[in-house]
Amino acid sequence: MKSYIRLIRPKDWAKNMFMFIPVFFAGELFNNEVIAKLILGFFCFSFVASSIYIINDYRDIEDDRKHPVKKDRPLASGAVSKSAAIAICILLLILGFTGAWFIRDKFMFVLGIYFILNLGYSFGLKNISIVDIFIIATGFVLRVKGGAVIAEIGLSEWLTIMVFLLALFMAMAKRRDDVLLKISSGMDMRKAVKGYNLEFINNALSLICAVTIVSYFMYTMSDEIQERLGTHRLYYTCLFVLAGIFRYLQLIFVQQDSQSPTKILYKDRFIQLSILCWIISFYLILYVKDFTIFK
Repeated sequence: MKSYIRLIRPKDWAKNMFMFIPVFFAGELFNNEVIAKLILGFFCFSFVASSIYIINDYRDIEDDRKHPVKKDRPLASGAVSKSAAIAICILLLILGFTGAWFIRDKFMFVLGIYFILNLGYSFGLKNISIVDIFIIATGFVLRVKGGAVIAEIGLSEWLTIMVFLLALFMAMAKRRDDVLLKISSGMDMRKAVKGYNLEFINNALSLICAVTIVSYFMYTMSDEIQERLGTHRLYYTCLFVLAGIFRYLQLIFVQQDSQSPTKILYKDRFIQLSILCWIISFYLILYVKDFTIFK
């Protein structure tokens, strides 16, 4: 049973928490009806995402067996048979899309785009440099879009841009890890790695990091956003965004640890604290506007 659970990667479902971002920023966090739909939508998105993980693992069995970490995945190690994996994949797709249809047809449409895009990723687009990380980043934008569709909340252009840039930053950092692995082992664990080297990735990370920070600052000071949210104090939260990004850069360049962002989120206390402080500060500004220091 443990192998089957690992096959669908429930730990990676944390990425789908991005669906709750629109309702949080819109000040609708305590709308129970919307939150109930979002929770159901979260599981629908997670089921479809897990089906993609299975398809990807199925196609990468031979390559994963050469990888020092991925060789232990259920399909690569033989802990789960191919037929069982296919059956689970189909079941997850049925559950995901059926649930999405009952929530809202537009949500099923967004979920369908996510599935088709990532299906293309699994069947070859992941081997094309630049295209691979853009697809990953677009997947996070679709998660946020899915949450906005369920909650029937308009999605700010600023929010869309920031989510895309942040996801692009983390995807590029992960490619840096792949390049370092190639340097140490002499083997290409991903075909797309041929289009990357350390100099290119380091420069790209610096560029994306700078644009992300500037975009967030501009978001917090945008007249449109301040008017919509009813406060001009959002710039207070920039401190924790800077802290989180700088910590991630420290992990990448100083500690040479640019593994999966999800794994880093689960284990790094500094990033966890930065995110927690960011959430608390945003909560106080948006939901407790009579809080003394934010008057």
